[in-house]
Amino acid sequence: MAVTTLDARTALIIVDLQKGLLAMPGLPPLGGVVGNAADLAAAFRRKGLPVVLVTVAGGPPGRTEHGRVLRDLPPDWAELIPELNAQPGDHRVTKRTWGAFPHTDLDAHLKAQDVTQVVVAGVATGIGVESTAREAHALGYNVTLAVDAMADRDAAAHDHSVTRIFPRLGETGTTADILALLAGTA
Repeated sequence: MAVTTLDARTALIIVDLQKGLLAMPGLPPLGGVVGNAADLAAAFRRKGLPVVLVTVAGGPPGRTEHGRVLRDLPPDWAELIPELNAQPGDHRVTKRTWGAFPHTDLDAHLKAQDVTQVVVAGVATGIGVESTAREAHALGYNVTLAVDAMADRDAAAHDHSVTRIFPRLGETGTTADILALLAGTA
């Protein structure tokens, strides 16, 4: 279902747009994704709506077939990219899991702000973004996914999340769709 509405207390969650992840090989060109995420953040701030900036600083314990890829990280790994123009009023979340909710204060923060809906963007579509959206949905938030403000190094994973998973978790839309709703022109 295409995005139809935004609740009065909607928060923006931008997942893992950070120096370390964006420096990894294999991601598609991210100029449009980064620009769209930055535009969303600026619009949410202008409306006085919560902006949450999530970074990953390591991985959970346990074995996987891909090995433990998030260890021995460089010092600037979790620094947000400057294009997001992080502000003192933005809520920062540092995670060590795929999604932004487990073992963080994100749910408590959103509830304290009376948030009922989240717009999710960032990287990687099939990992951090999808996990965060699944968790938000399970916690009872209305979920909107800004499909042109996200990317994945695996094009098939991105397409699978956008076409098969996201419509089951909430509504999808473009940055322009969401900005129009924020402006009250949609």
